[in-house]
Amino acid sequence: MAGNSKKNDSSLSEVHSSVVIPRGPGFWRRLMAFAGPAYLVSVGYMDPGNWATDLEGGARFGYQLIWVLLMSNLMAVLLQSLSVRLGLVAGRDLAQACREHYPRPVVYCLWVLGELAIAATDLAEVLGTAIGLNLLFGIPILMGVIITGFDVILLLVIQRFGIRRMEALIVSLVGLIGLAFVVELFLAKPVWGQVMTGFVPRLSKESLYVAIGIIGATVMPHNLYLHSALVQTRDVRRTFNSIRAALRFNLIDSIVALNGAFFINAAILILAGAVFYKRGLVVTTLGQAHELLAPLLGSTVAGIAFAVGLLAAGQSSTLTGTLAGQVVMEGFLQFKMRPWLRRLVTRLMAIIPAVITISIMKNAGSYKLLILSQVILSLQLPFAVVPLIWFTSSRRMMGEFVIKLWVKILAGMAAVIIIGLNAILVWNTVGEWFMAGGFIAWVTILPVLVFLIGLLLWLIIWPMVGKDRVREIYIHEPTSLDITLHPQKFERIGVALELSNADRPVLETAVLLAQGHGAALSLIHVVENIGGKVYGKEAFDLEARRDEAYVSSLTEKLKNDYALTVEPVMGYGNPIKELVRLVELYDLDLLIMGSHRHGILMDILLGQTVSSVRHAVKIPVLVVPRSWRME
Repeated sequence: MAGNSKKNDSSLSEVHSSVVIPRGPGFWRRLMAFAGPAYLVSVGYMDPGNWATDLEGGARFGYQLIWVLLMSNLMAVLLQSLSVRLGLVAGRDLAQACREHYPRPVVYCLWVLGELAIAATDLAEVLGTAIGLNLLFGIPILMGVIITGFDVILLLVIQRFGIRRMEALIVSLVGLIGLAFVVELFLAKPVWGQVMTGFVPRLSKESLYVAIGIIGATVMPHNLYLHSALVQTRDVRRTFNSIRAALRFNLIDSIVALNGAFFINAAILILAGAVFYKRGLVVTTLGQAHELLAPLLGSTVAGIAFAVGLLAAGQSSTLTGTLAGQVVMEGFLQFKMRPWLRRLVTRLMAIIPAVITISIMKNAGSYKLLILSQVILSLQLPFAVVPLIWFTSSRRMMGEFVIKLWVKILAGMAAVIIIGLNAILVWNTVGEWFMAGGFIAWVTILPVLVFLIGLLLWLIIWPMVGKDRVREIYIHEPTSLDITLHPQKFERIGVALELSNADRPVLETAVLLAQGHGAALSLIHVVENIGGKVYGKEAFDLEARRDEAYVSSLTEKLKNDYALTVEPVMGYGNPIKELVRLVELYDLDLLIMGSHRHGILMDILLGQTVSSVRHAVKIPVLVVPRSWRME
């Protein structure tokens, strides 16, 4: 486990900007590069919790509630597109944006609610997988729940192959679910004329509760956190045109993927309407549906396809649920946890209540747990939707990509519908708890509800009265360069020498530049021994005489070998001060120096001549590593 770290605050840092986007006009290549995040998100819209509400809606009311699924899907596309916009434009996922905008106590409350949503989602996935194993292989549901605890290994194996392969796996599982329901609808043979009447809005007092359940199970809060992080796995340049193109391609990705989820949800409802409603059978559990499909449709393929689709839905949802958990924890707390440990913690939070409930209530408890998971998700949903709408409505945070007025109105209407209908669902469910639990339920549940209502009101009002702490975004727009260049010609080039073989790269560079510019060279050496420091140019000890003779001979060699104008220049005393003085004295245009590539410790011990001289002179300084060799 790792604690807080600001070295890499990117969302899903292990895969952040890891998918390269092809440059150029190729529409389909770029579209395929962006395709993927919405498919990972879409599995949350077809998890076992959705299956339960869709089955009940179709079995009780036939095709009447298909329009509710369509409305839910449209709201999901809208909210997921806002999530995409936040991630691409602000470069933050929803959890990070909340952490940076809200006071710390509110951040912690939202984190707890986010973790509860992840646990509730995982609970539905655990039960879906366990029921699928039970239907396919006859494994008891309790044992199936325990088996799901070991899919941590599966997740770790998949994550090692990168985000693109995980996306490919999810797309394959979604395709498998879709294929299963194509088979189911082929066998069920619904009357499509009657199915089309389900798109006409109508709602009775009896169907209201089921419709609310469908909406509550469709728009998932953890998907809003997840999608804003997943879109950042694409390497999108921080320019206006690049971000605008990325928004367009991600919208296409979201529409295609979420319409696929709509097809599957609609297929479940249509299947229930064609098979159960037509025969007057009220089916409320996944197990009942599986048992009745085969004899009613006269084919064992129907039951197998249903179980395979359910198992695929449970496993695909569990993979994305883990990523959502990582986004929530890292975003709200800036706390990284090893993926396997994060997965284990999340799974234990789902397995423990599942094992206890099923042990006490047997298989009937699994359906009650599914309903409970949807209630928890309904409670948490407004606390993700409201901040998302506020953030994407902030011009300071979104710049030119702030959502337009008509989008704000639609998003506000969606929020009101979601909050209102989910409030009814929660109140009805909690009302049953009050009736059954008596005084204890009132004492424990009522304060929680009051607190949540207060927190939601605070989230709605705060942006209008609170201090705007949202950081401004940075989008770099490429500008047309209107620069007139004046190429410089060097006339006198100084070369700082230490009189060793390490001078060779410095001299090679100097000769090359002198030939190219027709410049004169000044070979500079500073005598920095005690004599030079004390007596200056009057020093004439053995070392000073030897250094002067070497510079003179080197001068003659360069003159003869390369036909250059070269002069020897001797300095005495402090090398930094002398080099600065000689640059001005000889009116040099360029100074070439050699670096030793010292570490910090050696720079402290030996000094930093190059850096000090570079800041003291008014001409360009070319630094050549003394270990460099021109080939």
